[in-house]
Amino acid sequence: MLLWAAADALDAESRGKLEAAERLLVSVASMWEIEIKRAKGRLTAPPDLAERAVGEGFEPLSITMEHAREAGRLPPHHGDPFDRMLVAQARVEGLTLATADARLAAYELPVLAVQRI
Repeated sequence: MLLWAAADALDAESRGKLEAAERLLVSVASMWEIEIKRAKGRLTAPPDLAERAVGEGFEPLSITMEHAREAGRLPPHHGDPFDRMLVAQARVEGLTLATADARLAAYELPVLAVQRI
């Protein structure tokens, strides 16, 4: 979702929901995943994505021991370790997770469904 927001590729409804949010956080797990995929040549992303995210009002969300414990204890609804960390962080911190992946709602947390244009 971060890449779509940075590229102005969210649909108008999704963009409006994000703009109306009280706070916008971006997990360091998202940046980590993006950089791993970029290094492997599987993803194209702006080299200054972290700076753009902060410029757009996103606050970094670090990974804590509690987040790691929660991620490891989640039921196996989803196998991607990065997505599982995002779910864990949202659950531990009482956050709404903005995602286009409808499977993440199976984790019983508030989800803001976003769409790409």
